[in-house]
Amino acid sequence: MNFQRYDDKTPTGVKNATGLHLVTENTPNGQKVQIFLEELADAYGMEWTTTLMFVKHAAQLAELLPLMPSSFSDTSTNEQKKDWFINLNPNGRIPIIIDNTQSPSFVVMETSAELLYLLKFDKDHLMGFKDEFEQSEMLQWLFFWHGGGAPYQGNLGFFRRAQEQSSFAISRFRKETYRVFGVLELQLSGKYTGQPKDFLAGKGKGKYTVADIGAWAWVKNWPGSGYTDEEMKDFPHLLNWIERISERPAVQRGIGEKYRRS
Repeated sequence: MNFQRYDDKTPTGVKNATGLHLVTENTPNGQKVQIFLEELADAYGMEWTTTLMFVKHAAQLAELLPLMPSSFSDTSTNEQKKDWFINLNPNGRIPIIIDNTQSPSFVVMETSAELLYLLKFDKDHLMGFKDEFEQSEMLQWLFFWHGGGAPYQGNLGFFRRAQEQSSFAISRFRKETYRVFGVLELQLSGKYTGQPKDFLAGKGKGKYTVADIGAWAWVKNWPGSGYTDEEMKDFPHLLNWIERISERPAVQRGIGEKYRRS
């Protein structure tokens, strides 16, 4: 059953989709959900369909700028601000998930909410936890980055490339982004816990979860955010974590050609 808010302007690929449908762009926020879907495909053979968009809103353009020009061409039509999309996500941001297995179809916005929604398909808890305290730790780190990391790094990208330069804004968001990189380093290094970790949440060295996916999609872009190799030497465990996750086949697919517009 088609979602009741579809109209004659809704793209055919969205309107006629069945099963899970992802509307996305290959920004850090889009990559979070893309990666997790690819992980679920590897683990369970999960299937979905995708509609690719090119965003124009300044906040999301800031996500794209560190990736340009190799990955994107400036063919924006500002689709995410058109009525057909606003009907699905009043906030006018990608990505969204449309679950057409529900009647009526169910739309999920906000990347962390989308990752948590998709966790229900992870029947074996491969990227989540059965233990309530480990699950809580995972949620803490997922929310930490959603509310306390991505906004700083996104604003840093925006102000570094804004037509009107503000040294105050650039300095503030650069310092805050660097600070939250340091928070991730503290968790991974085990400086205060005595337990170095491979991943953000879980007992012992931790386990790869949606908390890692949510942060990695942004943090990996530190060169595009203007940090130098010398500055990043303060975060050896963070750099190792970036490399560790980047080697996963699902991660490589989740940020790869499949999600890039020519």
